[in-house]
Amino acid sequence: MNNLDAFILGVIQGLTEFLPVSSSGHLEIGKAILGDTSVPEESLMFTVVVHFATALSTIVVFRKDIWEILSGLFKFKWNEETQFSTKIIVSMLPAVIVGLFFEEELEALFGGNILLVGCMLIVTAVLLWMADRAKNTEKTVSFSNAFVIGVSQAVAMIPGISRSGATISTSVLLGNDKSKAARFSFLMVIPLILGKIAKDILGGELTAEASNMSVLVIGFLGAFIAGLVACTWMIKLVRKSKLSWFAIYCLIVGLIAIGFSLYNQ
Repeated sequence: MNNLDAFILGVIQGLTEFLPVSSSGHLEIGKAILGDTSVPEESLMFTVVVHFATALSTIVVFRKDIWEILSGLFKFKWNEETQFSTKIIVSMLPAVIVGLFFEEELEALFGGNILLVGCMLIVTAVLLWMADRAKNTEKTVSFSNAFVIGVSQAVAMIPGISRSGATISTSVLLGNDKSKAARFSFLMVIPLILGKIAKDILGGELTAEASNMSVLVIGFLGAFIAGLVACTWMIKLVRKSKLSWFAIYCLIVGLIAIGFSLYNQ
C-alpha cells in the first residue's frame, strides 16, 4: 500500500463511519467491480489505526459532552450523566453478543455477495426515508430505546446496512429528538471501536508487516480529518431533515448492485 492508497482509504473510513451509506457495503461492491486483486488489502494494523482515528475525531467533536459525562460519573450518583453512560452500555450489548457468538457467520457475509449488499442498501434507504419524515420532538433516548438502537447497530454488521443510518433512523422512529439521536448514535460507537482495538492488541493479532510509518500516519490523518468533517456535517443534516439525500443515493447504488449481481450470474 502506498501513501496515496493509505490517504484514500483513510478518508473513505472517516466519511463512511458517519455518513449513512454503509462503508462495508461499498467495499464489497468495489471489490466485485474491480476484482479482489485490484483493491489494496488493508493490514490489520492499518485498520486499527484508521478506526482509532475515527474514534478520536468523534471524541474531539463531542469533547464537551464527553467531559460532562465523565465529570458526572465521578460524582458517583445516579445523575443524568450516569444514566446516559448506562444507556450506552445497554446499547452495546446486542453488538457484543453478535460479535462474540456469530463471528464466523458474519465473516461469511463478506464474500462478495453483491445481491445481499444491494438489498441491504435498499433497506437502509427505506429507513433513512422514513426517519427523514418523522416529526421532531424533545424526547431523549430511554433505556428501552437504547437496547432497540443497539439491536439496529448489531443488524448493521450486515454489509449494506449503514451503522449510523440504522441507529439514527431507529432512534428517530422511536420518537427521539433528531439531534439527540445523532449524538447518541455517534457516542455509542466509541466504546465499541476502542474495545475492538483493545481485543486485537491483546489478542496478539497485530503483525509487524504494517510497520510502514508513513502509510499509518497518512491513513490516520485522512481518517481523522474526514471524520471531523463528516461527523459535524451529519449532525447538521439530521437536524435539518436531509437524510432523504442519502436515502436516494443508497437506493440508486443498491439497485445498481442488484443489477450487477444478476447480470454476472
